[in-house]
Amino acid sequence: MSQNIPQEAQEILNERFGHDELIALATMDGDRPSVRTVNAYYEDGCFYIITYGTSNKMMQLAKNPTAAICGDWFTAHGIGVNLGWFCKEENKVIADKLRHAFASWIDNGHNNFDDKNTSILCIRLTDGVLLSHGTRYDLLF
Repeated sequence: MSQNIPQEAQEILNERFGHDELIALATMDGDRPSVRTVNAYYEDGCFYIITYGTSNKMMQLAKNPTAAICGDWFTAHGIGVNLGWFCKEENKVIADKLRHAFASWIDNGHNNFDDKNTSILCIRLTDGVLLSHGTRYDLLF
């Protein structure tokens, strides 16, 4: 857990995003922002997304790793990191968590885990704003 995040804010983030949740993910395509909705899982200052290694978002992040996300009364900036193939040994722990979080759809035929381009994208948050019941948390991760 990030040392800079108040415990109450961390609990809210875990409750809102520590499972399969839709968020908006913005990347930069040259000098133009590009945004899309993705399924994501939050843990310890990061959002994790299963994606294809040659998708537009991954190509954009390879050129400029700056990203922004927006979800349920939360907006943040971060750095996009391609963790590589979903099934590689170094990804086993987070891949198991993603399999659990995304259990309702992960094996519906959309993903091909034999394909080495089926990747995990990690958005490592740097700063954000969380709103909850009239309280504003300005967060540094």
